[in-house]
Amino acid sequence: MLVRTTARRLAGAAAAAGLSIAIFMSATPAFADAGFERWVAGFRATAVESGVSGATYDRAFRGVKSADPEVIEKARFQPEFTAPVWDYFDNRVHEQSVEVGRAMAKKWKPWLDKIEARYGVDRNILLAIWSMESNYGEILKNDKVMRNVVRSLATLAYADQKRAKFARTQLIAALKILQSGDIDESHLMGSWAGAMGHTQFIPTSYQAYAVDMDGNGHRDIWNSVPDALATAANLLKKNGWQAGKTWGYEVALPAGGKFPKGSMSLSKWQTLGVTRPSGKPFRNGADKAELKVPDGRGGPAFLMTKNFYVLKRYNNADKYALAVGLLADQIAGYGELAQDWNRPFTKLSFAEKQELQERLMAHGYYDGKADGKIGEGSRSAIKAFQLQAGMEADGHPSLEVLKNLRKN
Repeated sequence: MLVRTTARRLAGAAAAAGLSIAIFMSATPAFADAGFERWVAGFRATAVESGVSGATYDRAFRGVKSADPEVIEKARFQPEFTAPVWDYFDNRVHEQSVEVGRAMAKKWKPWLDKIEARYGVDRNILLAIWSMESNYGEILKNDKVMRNVVRSLATLAYADQKRAKFARTQLIAALKILQSGDIDESHLMGSWAGAMGHTQFIPTSYQAYAVDMDGNGHRDIWNSVPDALATAANLLKKNGWQAGKTWGYEVALPAGGKFPKGSMSLSKWQTLGVTRPSGKPFRNGADKAELKVPDGRGGPAFLMTKNFYVLKRYNNADKYALAVGLLADQIAGYGELAQDWNRPFTKLSFAEKQELQERLMAHGYYDGKADGKIGEGSRSAIKAFQLQAGMEADGHPSLEVLKNLRKN
């Protein structure tokens, strides 16, 4: 059971829109609304057969008279940019995410103590997941991102052939969440694909793992940070998290060494010359680990232990699980990588990336937020400036670009 991987995988598969989406987008608003209302009326029987009361269904759809056009647009037009490995980590593991994580560790220490004692999951891992999923809850305050989960899922079930089965399953689960009384319909908010709360659980994963940690009688991952973090910890524990053990190690590889694929004990890896950059021995040498070099032999290398693969039960992507592990380690104070990523430019600090965006904005190239995160809008703005300045238009947020901007 994955939290958001199913939604993300389906999102990535939506480059070609289904026939029903094309019909929806080309129809007049009156036709589209009438078609959606007929679908809602027809789906009621399916929901009731699945255990949702008629009263819950009617309450959930009260005021929902049309499909959400922004959900359709997001489903149809997913970004095609494939981030290089350094770009993925630079946007997630940086000075601000570490600083806020440490502040949250202090703020929520009493609850983190209790959650760690109950589930055996390291608090820094939970803080890193919270950062990755919702920027420590900040995304929940963004009305442009948060949407009515029932409407979003009904829209996908009605108008998106590729996501229809997923959306119907999640919609029924969302309706059952309402029926349970854990949250009311006005607060059942989530992403366009139905991921909910501080730790972004899709409805079926919520049903499987949600926890009432604060003891108020509601499993409220939207408003209760203890509930949200405990829910994430519960998922990891139930999927085999090993308490007191790490997710893996950064390692140094001997020059010219060839290594077998698959899993071996940490002690065996060490006999092959794979060591920690610090020179410290591996803890629990009998534990099995697998070697991964996400940026090639010239970039950082890692030995991944079982907990890394448990993290992939949250999101089935190596980069995601590694980013959680690296961010957790930095929040805990273990420092940055000994071997950095292979960037084709000089890296900026988080504050410098914000300055870069502000200067691009001042020059009329950028109209987004100076949030230090380099997405499609920032890259396009950088390219436009580079072209004007006679630089190579690679779109990289480099020190060279910032220095050039400072001159103008």
